[in-house]
Amino acid sequence: MARGYFGIGVWHSKSEVNIGTLWRTAYSYGAAFIFTIGRRYKQQPGDTTKTWRHIPLLHYADLADFKAGLPFECRIVGIENCEEARDLDGYHHPERCVYLLGAEDHGLSAESLAVCHDLVRIVTPLPHCLNVAVAGSIVLASRRRQAV
Repeated sequence: MARGYFGIGVWHSKSEVNIGTLWRTAYSYGAAFIFTIGRRYKQQPGDTTKTWRHIPLLHYADLADFKAGLPFECRIVGIENCEEARDLDGYHHPERCVYLLGAEDHGLSAESLAVCHDLVRIVTPLPHCLNVAVAGSIVLASRRRQAV
């Protein structure tokens, strides 16, 4: 069994469908929790796998609330397509971390990028942004392959 823990979440998520998809994927890949910062979506009415019974969905009002609620020595890994980011391929996933994804319509803000310990990007053959739930799934699959 891998050491440590991880959580995954979205800053200012716009769509309840993406939160639901990310929640189910996070559960499948062994996340300890998922979270949102600055809720902009309605609660998802249907969860066929009843994921809420297995891992919690935490809500933080803002970045200060989020940082105050992080576990001890938990690294924040921002997932963003920017020049400063390292490629996901070859990235060494921390033993204890949270992955922070940006909103579907505008990514991570400058303020949210500033709180990240690491920045990671998913390189794609075409220069298009990925759906937030898909991006999160790719990151979790990468972590699983590495088996921290």
